[in-house]
Amino acid sequence: MRCVLAKLPDKDDKLIKFLKNDLKDLETEKSELVGVFGKTGAGKSSLINAVIGVKDLLPSGNIKACTLVMIKVEANMRKQKYEAEIEFITKEDWKEELNNFHGDKEKGDDQDSVEKLSLLYGEDWKNNSPENLMDERYFEDIPEFLSSGRKTLTSDTAEDLSRELVKYTQSKSNEEDATCKWYWPLVKCVTVKVPNNPLLQHVTVVDLPGNGDRNKSRDTMWKKVVGSCSTVWIVTDINRAASAKEPWEILKESCSLMGNGGECRQINFICTKSDTGRSGNRSEADVRAQILKQNKQAKIDVRAEFNKLEEVKKQFSEECFKVFTVSSNEFLRKTHLDPDETEIPKLKEILQALNDSHSETLNYVSRARGILSLMQGASSREGADIKKNVCKGLQKDLSRELHKVKEPMEEIRKAFEGCLSEGVKKCKSSCEKLLKSVIYPNESGSAFHKTLKCVVQKDGIHKPKNGKSININMKLASCLTDSIDEEFKKTFPNEGNSGSFNGIINAFSLGTEEKKMKKEYKNVKLQLIFLRTEEEKMKKNLKQIILERKKTIYRSLTKTIKEKMKPCYDKAKLFEKEGSLNKMRDAIEKHVRRSKDVMFAQAKDAMMKQLRDLMSDIPEELKSTMQKSIVRSLETYGVSQSIPDVRKELGKVNKHYNYLIGTTVSPDDDAATLRSD
Repeated sequence: MRCVLAKLPDKDDKLIKFLKNDLKDLETEKSELVGVFGKTGAGKSSLINAVIGVKDLLPSGNIKACTLVMIKVEANMRKQKYEAEIEFITKEDWKEELNNFHGDKEKGDDQDSVEKLSLLYGEDWKNNSPENLMDERYFEDIPEFLSSGRKTLTSDTAEDLSRELVKYTQSKSNEEDATCKWYWPLVKCVTVKVPNNPLLQHVTVVDLPGNGDRNKSRDTMWKKVVGSCSTVWIVTDINRAASAKEPWEILKESCSLMGNGGECRQINFICTKSDTGRSGNRSEADVRAQILKQNKQAKIDVRAEFNKLEEVKKQFSEECFKVFTVSSNEFLRKTHLDPDETEIPKLKEILQALNDSHSETLNYVSRARGILSLMQGASSREGADIKKNVCKGLQKDLSRELHKVKEPMEEIRKAFEGCLSEGVKKCKSSCEKLLKSVIYPNESGSAFHKTLKCVVQKDGIHKPKNGKSININMKLASCLTDSIDEEFKKTFPNEGNSGSFNGIINAFSLGTEEKKMKKEYKNVKLQLIFLRTEEEKMKKNLKQIILERKKTIYRSLTKTIKEKMKPCYDKAKLFEKEGSLNKMRDAIEKHVRRSKDVMFAQAKDAMMKQLRDLMSDIPEELKSTMQKSIVRSLETYGVSQSIPDVRKELGKVNKHYNYLIGTTVSPDDDAATLRSD
């Protein structure tokens, strides 16, 4: 296909331009994202290294060190080298943090800020203003930060790259040189590229720190990535898999972002260090039996814990939740368990399945076949009257199909309207009680004062270093989201190709496959092949658009509540000194009381508008795309004598296509296809 592209002349011709763009677009691919969550020390890095088969790739945290930035691991498609691309936060972001740090320092608050500043500046931060701390001398080793560029590290081995990466991804441990600078506070994301790794061909594995970040740009990226993961791994130590708070809090707090607000199809709860059953001088058989018994019980306990989580189960069915007990060390040592019993091979199979399901081979060949068919058919001058009649007929078919698309959308609109109306009623009656559960927690006033101050400064959202996330906006919107969760999941499922909107898209057809089998369409067979390809391409693109838009639609409820609550947050930010805790609470409560009669209805209206916009955009996209394709295929015949002869290439691609769809085609049939020009 690259050779075909090279043959096309450099002419100002609409058809030539279209063909060039379509040929270049063939190379576009999208990776499946696998997000990996886990508490420090749970063994995330070791797990990823073992599963992708590169032992020393990601730095493993020691006693005090832990990974603090997002690390993406993907295939290196350009070089036979290990590479790391480091993306920094903006200078403006860091200056804002420095100003906040300066204020915290004056109040004696925020030990986290002190630690960050010490990593970068040593003792200098204590006697310097935020302006002085932006001086370029502090960033001599990372000029890319000042120029808003990206730093690239390259190495021949995974181990060498890992050694260089540590200061960009981890906090220091007690064993490290105290004079060494650590840059993770300035890092937004690191992308590690691995050569010659088939498991990463169409998959990107993302090591995700915690569940959110106090830095705005890192937090925004975190939420975007979590919402784009098709699979999520939650990693925890097997010893407390069912009882440990952090992994379950991650699941509870992120489930709506991954489920109705995202595209996650599967959650894998992974219990690591399953070889901890070794003890004493037992025989190898006894050790193996003990490990396997422990692993079996862990799976039962974790499954039982999942079944208690009603909020999570609204987003994910039991079929979406799987439990694994793994040992990266045992997989490498092969001392007590067979490799399969470590369950590392099962996780490898998951990555391979994602690669296979995302295989672009048939899609590529099908689209190449369509382009070549258009090229060969476009230069033909035969059957001009037939082509005009077919064009008119297809225009009528398009009009009929568009009408069929619009009918079921009205049913979707009515269903959402009803659910949200009920949700508004529940919000009005219970919002004050829900609010009190957040702003009057079971902790002392002095301790909560600082917490609530952080909440209002961040417009209702705060993630403490230890403890649950606080999100007033999400809590207030919970009755609305609860009211539509079931309908939303039915309308926009993440699993498979089902759902109301996907069903509408799947049903759309111009009947080109049936038409090309009929004798009267013999002279436009190539054009119909192209149209069929364009139809499939358009459907795939539309489904991706729907997937992205549904995330925005679902999150719009909380977004609107946040916007409507902002005036009271701004007011509460101003309260200082004695009595400020009660003043902040009072400002928030009064605002909710005054606003509840309109705020929740406005959130409902904002979601319904976005839903109606999507319902309007789908038929418009169908009409626009297929209208252009019909005209392009049937009204451009003979316009360009400079289109190269591609009968030979079309013949080769047809053979590949027929092989991939599993049909047996005789040489005579191939010859007939070539003669149809």
